[in-house]
Amino acid sequence: MLFMVIEHFRSGRPDEVGARFKARGRLMPEGAPIGYVASWMFADGSGCYQIMEAPSAAALEPWMNNWRDLVNFTVTPVQTSAEFWAGR
Repeated sequence: MLFMVIEHFRSGRPDEVGARFKARGRLMPEGAPIGYVASWMFADGSGCYQIMEAPSAAALEPWMNNWRDLVNFTVTPVQTSAEFWAGR
């Protein structure tokens, strides 16, 4: 499944999040059944949108727990337009 993960940086700025990412990477737990697809930053730097792949939203929890001190998350299941319309 694909998920749109909206991240709102608690500081409102990307500095702390960026520093951790540069030092430690994406912090996805080893062996976790999740994958990063793509991301886009908010124009003002206060957060980002990410597309993640996982078997369920619950599978994203260990990864998000590595960032919760800096980031508030909203997770929404999504599918491509082609997938949606093929099922109609």
